[in-house]
Amino acid sequence: MTPLARHAGPVAATAGTLFATTHLGLYSVMDRTDLVAMSADPAFRAANISYAATFPFLLIAIVALYERQGSAAGRAGTVGFCAAVVGTFVLGANMWFEAFAVPWLVEAVPQVLTVEKALIWQFGFYSSYLLFALGWVLFGIGCLRARIVPRALALAVLAAGVVGFWAGMPPFGVPLGLAIAAIGAWLVRAGRAVELAA
Repeated sequence: MTPLARHAGPVAATAGTLFATTHLGLYSVMDRTDLVAMSADPAFRAANISYAATFPFLLIAIVALYERQGSAAGRAGTVGFCAAVVGTFVLGANMWFEAFAVPWLVEAVPQVLTVEKALIWQFGFYSSYLLFALGWVLFGIGCLRARIVPRALALAVLAAGVVGFWAGMPPFGVPLGLAIAAIGAWLVRAGRAVELAA
């Protein structure tokens, strides 16, 4: 077992908690009635950057959890892992762009918020959400097949993946963060139980 797999519990618990709490923080400062003012609000910018910064931690958690499952998840687990990595990467890139480039664009060209979106923009935007949701649904299926974590937690990841289609809109990313954090907490407790029994 690799060092990352041995620490999958704390890694997942931390990444999931960060993902959920930053999304709640973003939700608390959103004001969709005035997108230009919201984009200029320092509290919104800080929350948006914080949320975007959680995606690398989520990627590390995926790797740690997949390594922890080992070969138990089989082919479905490998497909789910790869899909979750791709989905998290592309939505993370989307959120990174929104956190750092969009505020500047809105200041320089405010009509960017109201102009009709080109087909290429729509494809990139919607595909990032779809790939994120699909990736986590498949990862949840892999967790079910591996039977390393309780069935309820694997089902929570699967369900959170479905809700994750709207993860760019707070608070819809919170369920996934909580599901990953719960798996991490369960792994930590299970590890301690094994140590105590040894």
